[in-house]
Amino acid sequence: MSAESARKTRILIADDSRFQLELFRSALEEKGFEITVAQDALQAGMFALRTLPDAIILDLNMPGGSGIQVLQRLKRSAKTKSIPVVIATASEDVELQKVAASLGATQFFHKPVDLEQVARTIANLVAPIVDTD
Repeated sequence: MSAESARKTRILIADDSRFQLELFRSALEEKGFEITVAQDALQAGMFALRTLPDAIILDLNMPGGSGIQVLQRLKRSAKTKSIPVVIATASEDVELQKVAASLGATQFFHKPVDLEQVARTIANLVAPIVDTD
């Protein structure tokens, strides 16, 4: 029980931009999160199933498939359906935002994002999984 309480919160960041990945990684590791990164839709789906992160930050435009397709697969799988997914995208497409929300995305950020706000959002989303007893 105490080993589980002490483990770092695991975040999967899926974005095709190395620059964006490093921004997220740096900001979130500084807050104590353990980070895994994926640079395309296929990796994002595989890593989510393999690592079962506590939360996912997902871009909508990636090679190998859209973030919407990744979100659909995550929410259909019994293993990953309860993982909170935060969308972070440069897309201004309001319809994509609506689709992402309808599929179960927890939060939606437009790039460039406020990294402190994203970190707070993630911390709030995963707070219930931390054992405080």
